Amino acid sequence: MRIGFLHSLIRKDEKLLLDEFSKRRGLDVVLLDDRDLVYTLGGKNHRFDVVVERCLSHSRALYAIRLFEAAGIKCVNAYAVAATCGDKLMTSIALAEAGITQPEVKIAFTRESALKAIEDMGYPVVLKPAVGSWGRLLSKVNDRDAAEALLEHKAVLGSYHHSIFYIQKYVEKNGRDIRSFVVGGTCVAAIHRSSPHWITNTARGGAATNCPVTPELADLSVRAAAAVGGGIVAIDVFESGSGYLINEVNHTMEFKNSLEPTGVNIPALIADYVIERGRGN
Repeated sequence: MRIGFLHSLIRKDEKLLLDEFSKRRGLDVVLLDDRDLVYTLGGKNHRFDVVVERCLSHSRALYAIRLFEAAGIKCVNAYAVAATCGDKLMTSIALAEAGITQPEVKIAFTRESALKAIEDMGYPVVLKPAVGSWGRLLSKVNDRDAAEALLEHKAVLGSYHHSIFYIQKYVEKNGRDIRSFVVGGTCVAAIHRSSPHWITNTARGGAATNCPVTPELADLSVRAAAAVGGGIVAIDVFESGSGYLINEVNHTMEFKNSLEPTGVNIPALIADYVIERGRGN
């Protein structure tokens, strides 16, 4: 089997996956640095049984996956999954269509309509860029003064992503949330992410501890994964007074901080799934 490994930097997560593919399983793995990749549309390009996407740049990943799939090469995750999960609005729509519980979301396209949406929803709210990761550029908005200032800043920034106002009702997490991991239709592990800050991402300093995978959590996680197209995803879950709420679904999941607390060899399970996809299963 020949595996293309599409990447930007080789971080600890990527090293763990590469060890599973090449050192432990002896597979032929070709590193594809997205900074060097040149693809001739309609021409002769790399041939692989499957391509694994581990890019830091969402736009590079999205286009590269689409190009490989156009050449008949299977990708993990697939273009449709990456396109949905890489955009918070598309994720929210997919979850809503599947009847998955999530925090209230409003979308607006001007500062005026966004301010009205925020005040109709009630403070506090969270403003998010539609495209982004690692908890960056999230803003908790507690009052009208903050809302007006943030909306003006986003409008002045002028980029496409900041001109779409994604407004989510703030959910009190009491210092923690859950990240669950789904591989090929199975919820394989979960962690609690704890922090005194309202943003609990481990990339922002949140501490990871094991979270038991209850039947309820497993069922909701698997259904949320299916809603965005399946594959290998990490799901951010809020614990609310009315039950679990799905916050986000991540298609290029990081797992290095979750191996020790959960005791689950997540990269091995990912490698198994990728190999199955490469074999056409």
